[in-house]
Amino acid sequence: MPGIRDLISYRLHVVANLLSRGAELRYRREFGVSLWEWRTIALLGGASEPQSLNDLAHAAGIHKSQMSRVVSGLAARKLVVRSANKADGRGVRLALSRSGRRLYEGLIGAAVERDSLFKSCLTRNEHQIFESILGKLSAQARGLIQQEKGTMKGQATR
Repeated sequence: MPGIRDLISYRLHVVANLLSRGAELRYRREFGVSLWEWRTIALLGGASEPQSLNDLAHAAGIHKSQMSRVVSGLAARKLVVRSANKADGRGVRLALSRSGRRLYEGLIGAAVERDSLFKSCLTRNEHQIFESILGKLSAQARGLIQQEKGTMKGQATR
């Protein structure tokens, strides 16, 4: 019987953690930001308009309270600016400041470089196959989530 180390979800998790640890070391050394700060800056920098805290937390896959702490730290360092949400008087919209935008440019350049170095062990054909496989696995994972949600709804109505 296969063990946990044989499961694709575990193996992908291990690779993702290795990549995250390497990224954290580089971004902290070169830019003085944590991994969550980098991801928040990257999400804001790649957005075409200011984002809500909920949108950021959802995109990053973390709880709203954790994202709030990250944003507060970035705002205290004047890397993120808050503005009122005109559509929702209680809401806040978040965007990068001018210095946050400059930091984003450096960080995204380093991220693209790291990504190229990581993928450099693959041939062009392997890279194309890998991209195809990632797409298929992502679609399958989304389908399994929907299936589980349907199963949970069915159990709740019993």
